[in-house]
Amino acid sequence: MLNPGLRKIIETAIGREIEAYTFYTQLARQVTDAAARETLQWIAAEEQKHRDFLEKFQAEGKGPQDMRVADVVFYKIAEHLDEPEASETLEREQAFLIASHRELRSFKFYSELANLYAEGDEIRITLLRIANEELKHKEKMEYLYANTAFPQTDGG
Repeated sequence: MLNPGLRKIIETAIGREIEAYTFYTQLARQVTDAAARETLQWIAAEEQKHRDFLEKFQAEGKGPQDMRVADVVFYKIAEHLDEPEASETLEREQAFLIASHRELRSFKFYSELANLYAEGDEIRITLLRIANEELKHKEKMEYLYANTAFPQTDGG
């Protein structure tokens, strides 16, 4: 059984995954490029998978040891570029940069919340693992942004 503090954190994370799903679904409607729309629908589905995982995690009373951690490339594109304004119609690179900023905010939210807990605390470990998932999404969006905004040319 999850301790009450950890249960509250997981409930918060589930709510944020619902918000992310809604965000990406809406952003997909705004983008003008069909491939970008498909990519944003895919990331929305990823957010739904995270929600499903967290709900199962909570229902089964599992601990942070049941969450995986992956190596992530920290491109830091969102940290160096301003977030574009969301408009009714977006170019694909704008949508990917907006998504990168959203994932950065989520990563910071969970990382900063984790810092409120002591090293080794179950809640801290869980928050850092959730933050890692957000950073993986940021990595994907920044990769897509870079490859869209700066496409490879024949000259290398």
